[in-house]
Amino acid sequence: MKISVLNEGSVTAPKGFLAGSAKAGIKKSGRYDLTIVHSPTLAAMAGLFTTNKVKAAPVLVSQANLASNQGWGHAAIFNSGCANACTGDQGKEDAKAMAQATAAALHCEMNQVLVSSTGVIGAYLPMAKILPGIADGVAAMDAAGGSLAAQAIMTTDTCPKEIAVTVEVAGKPVTLGAMAKGSGMIHPNMATMLALVTTDCAIDPVLLQEALKEACDATFNMVTVDGDTSTNDCLIALANGQAGNAALQKNTDLGYGEFLEGLIYVCRHLAQMIAKDGEGATKFIEVKVEGAKTRRDARLAAKSIAGSSLVKAAVYGKDANWGRILCALGYSGADFDPDIVDMYLGDIQMMDKGKALIFDEEKARAYLEGDEIVALVELHQGEEKAAAWGCDLTHDYVSINADYRS
Repeated sequence: MKISVLNEGSVTAPKGFLAGSAKAGIKKSGRYDLTIVHSPTLAAMAGLFTTNKVKAAPVLVSQANLASNQGWGHAAIFNSGCANACTGDQGKEDAKAMAQATAAALHCEMNQVLVSSTGVIGAYLPMAKILPGIADGVAAMDAAGGSLAAQAIMTTDTCPKEIAVTVEVAGKPVTLGAMAKGSGMIHPNMATMLALVTTDCAIDPVLLQEALKEACDATFNMVTVDGDTSTNDCLIALANGQAGNAALQKNTDLGYGEFLEGLIYVCRHLAQMIAKDGEGATKFIEVKVEGAKTRRDARLAAKSIAGSSLVKAAVYGKDANWGRILCALGYSGADFDPDIVDMYLGDIQMMDKGKALIFDEEKARAYLEGDEIVALVELHQGEEKAAAWGCDLTHDYVSINADYRS
């Protein structure tokens, strides 16, 4: 199947989507910190949210809205600079007020708007700034506003994260656009810090939810920066049907496979961007596990290795300490036989059938000088495989998070 990546693609690349951003004054820097993405046409909605037991107010409000709108809505509003987490009843009222103000400005129902926030935990939203910011965002709405929206959701990110692709669904060209933010507190078990996928595909909301979960499990759930699952994690999808394809109703429908592949593609791209932009990161790490008994085993193994602080520190130090990889594999929970494992760092084989090999230390160090590091583990247990993505652990990560609130 051909997937065409659009140049400078964004969440407004699909037909019928608009975005408007504002400098509401939430961030001390004065940068854009609020954005609204809108489909005037009623859109199928799906969402995945943090598994953290401590859930931020916008997560609770968005979950309630999705439960009450039967999977149909018009918009998503995001703010950065304040997470609105651990803020009690006031936080919930503020999140509802954001949805209500957005809905009133867009002439839709409050439960047709999903709310997402990111930033410092334990701070209250400055509603006296946010409500005028919503008005400014709606006034600025435009089909060319997608890239600015990706900037408005950034916190410690060093660059905006966005992409758009086209695929053919049952003979009709369909576009998917996506944006995400995430740099620290990344270990989702559901999605990532904040992410939004838009598409002009016509698809039933129940099927959209199913597709989003499958794509998330293979991508956002396989990225880790620091082992922390946020209170605010969310992944939202909006599908407005403007592509004019025959509406996808079940996963056996003609074109569903192509749509799912496009959805996985944009999610994987963003997940990898998040890993590359990990706080303080100097290297991108990809861990591939092949030959597993089950997909679950492969994913457990890959994510355990990518998330190991010792593995991450060794990569930063350019130390080919492959024993740390094997150790992380061993406590991953995956079912495997240690005596038949092969292991590679790039094209350098470190282990053959469970036995250590003598390798060229200088060649290995030279490989670790690179910006992108790939570790391959072959389990020889079955046919399943998985990949996970992360980054090295540096002194700068500690520095960034030692004074995050200042």
